Amino acid sequence: MSESRDPHRPDEEHVRPPGVGDTTVEALGALTEALEKVERARGQLYGFHQLTGGADLTLDRAVELLRMGGHAEHADLVEREILGRNVTPGCWTFQLVEAYEDTYYRPFVAVEKRVRQELAGGRRHLYEAEMKEARRTHGHPQHTPRP
Repeated sequence: MSESRDPHRPDEEHVRPPGVGDTTVEALGALTEALEKVERARGQLYGFHQLTGGADLTLDRAVELLRMGGHAEHADLVEREILGRNVTPGCWTFQLVEAYEDTYYRPFVAVEKRVRQELAGGRRHLYEAEMKEARRTHGHPQHTPRP
C-alpha cells in the first residue's frame, strides 16, 4: 500500500504546509466556522423562502373556502391585503435570497477560499484535522485519520 493511501496516516490535503503557524491554522478554522454558519443561514433563508411561498399558495384555498362559506368580504380582504404581498418593500422572498447570495454569500465564499489558498495552499479544515489527530486513539481501527 502506498504511503498516500495508508489509512493510518493523514492525507496531505489535511496536513498544514511548512511555515504555517498555529495562529494561522486557528484563524483559518475560525474563518471556516464562520462560513459554515453562513451556509446554515443561507439554508434557513431558503427555508423561509419556501415556507413563505407555500403559505402564499395555500391562501388560494383559504380564499376559495371563505367564498364557498359565504364570506366574500373576508375572502376579498385576504386576497387584496395578503395574497401575493411583498415580504419587505418591493421584494418577494426569492429577491431576498438573490440579494443575500449576490451581496454576502458569494463574496464570503470567494474570500474564504482566497485566504485558504494564499495562507495554506487551499487546504481545508486544517484546524479540525489537527484536532482529530490529537484526539484519536492511534492504532484503533475506528480512529484512523482517513477512510
